[in-house]
Amino acid sequence: MFHEDAKIAGSINSRNVFFSSMISGGVAGTVCDLTFFPLDTLKTRLQSQHGFNQSGGFRRLYQGVIPVMVGSAPAASLFFITYEGIKEFTQPKIPQTYHLFIHMGAASLGEMVACLVRVPVEVMKQRKQALLQDKGKLKLRTLYRGYGSTVLRDLPFGLIQMPLWEYFKLCWKRQACRDCTPLEGAICGAGSVAVAAVITTPLDVAKTRIMLSDTSAEKDEVKISTMLKEVYREKGAKGLFAGFAPRVFGFTLGGFVFFGVYEQVKATCSTIFPYTSIPSS
Repeated sequence: MFHEDAKIAGSINSRNVFFSSMISGGVAGTVCDLTFFPLDTLKTRLQSQHGFNQSGGFRRLYQGVIPVMVGSAPAASLFFITYEGIKEFTQPKIPQTYHLFIHMGAASLGEMVACLVRVPVEVMKQRKQALLQDKGKLKLRTLYRGYGSTVLRDLPFGLIQMPLWEYFKLCWKRQACRDCTPLEGAICGAGSVAVAAVITTPLDVAKTRIMLSDTSAEKDEVKISTMLKEVYREKGAKGLFAGFAPRVFGFTLGGFVFFGVYEQVKATCSTIFPYTSIPSS
């Protein structure tokens, strides 16, 4: 009887985690990406191999927003469904001392899954942001050409951001002797995102150049190592941090908005999809 009740409760909780993660992640991703899109456009143009002014300068800052409107919600939802799902399944079975590794693993898998949607959206978005005129539709190979570089950028970003966010919230919780409010969660998110954005900027520069490369470029020409060497040869260490200011500033503000919206929507969803306690035998 107890085992049957526990199975039902576990099934309900899994369903509730799925829906709350899908809704809160989708809303947070869309709000954040649309709000800070102009800063992202400036960052892309600063990193472009075609030059800032030739890529559009300060003109048409919302160029490429349509792919983002379509793809932001699914990508963010996929990340949080994976991340929160792994946490829900594994954390009760593992001592809290090792939860850091769960957060790192969940973030890594979440990024890899989310990139299945995020990469083609990023390719279309950034090529439009840089005002590149593509003849005809982009091939599937071109749309996923930046997958490896995006994963290589987003994996370390997620490995830094998510465990730091969880750690900052845990420290805040211990200090305040209560759970974090959405505002406090947003502050913790902004801090974790700022650190991750600083560290991963060179990888973002390489990823942008790969996505903006000519559609006829050979595979060897769009490797992340090739791009990093090319940028360093052309502009030195400074080139590896092109777009640093708008990226870090935008990501920090974006992290505040993203995690604030995520926590608020998640709290609202918890009243609609309440957590069911699992009976002990």
